[in-house]
Amino acid sequence: MPNLAIVGYGKMGRLIDQLAPEYGFTVTARVDVDRNESLDGADVAVEFSMPSAVLSNIRKVSALRIPIVIGTTAWLDHLAEAQALIEKNNSALVWSPNFSVGVNVFTRLVSEAARLLANEKEYGAWAWEIHHSTKKDAPSGTLIQLVDRMKAAGYKRNIDTSSSRAGAHPGTHEIGFDSAADTITLRHTARSREGFARGALKAAQWIIGRKGFYEFSDVLFGA
Repeated sequence: MPNLAIVGYGKMGRLIDQLAPEYGFTVTARVDVDRNESLDGADVAVEFSMPSAVLSNIRKVSALRIPIVIGTTAWLDHLAEAQALIEKNNSALVWSPNFSVGVNVFTRLVSEAARLLANEKEYGAWAWEIHHSTKKDAPSGTLIQLVDRMKAAGYKRNIDTSSSRAGAHPGTHEIGFDSAADTITLRHTARSREGFARGALKAAQWIIGRKGFYEFSDVLFGA
């Protein structure tokens, strides 16, 4: 059984710990601000910490040549720095604003809808998401990625973007296209954090033995 290090031991870290045996992992290190267990012997690390800690964690883990899965959000302004660290240390990393398998399939559907409607000028578009009241970044990294993928697919018109923060909602993302004739609505709703944890563990299985800088879509659909 490969050895797994968990970097960041909050709600997601504890859920990763709980589910890890289902994916064939033995958890050998649990690292947090008040837990400094050794990473020696780890075959892969899964990181769910704070945005301000991500680069430091990548630097530490990649220097040990341990591949790492980054599940933390709101740090993507530092992607280039993270990639440089992975290349310098000849290590491996998988990142995503959302490790839900369903969200990654949803992203592909949104991209295709945007491509098909790119030249249908009567269709306006919106992008909206809601998360629990304690989520700090708004709009979410997932919504930002969805809008970016719509634009990359050729949809160049304005995309009205908005966010809501309330209660304990684990996350809903909605993309819509509206015309005088009809409305198309695409929506993904998460029921719990479990989907994110399972996706991260799937990525951890995949990254062992690899080198390079990857997105979760590479894991699901091929690098």
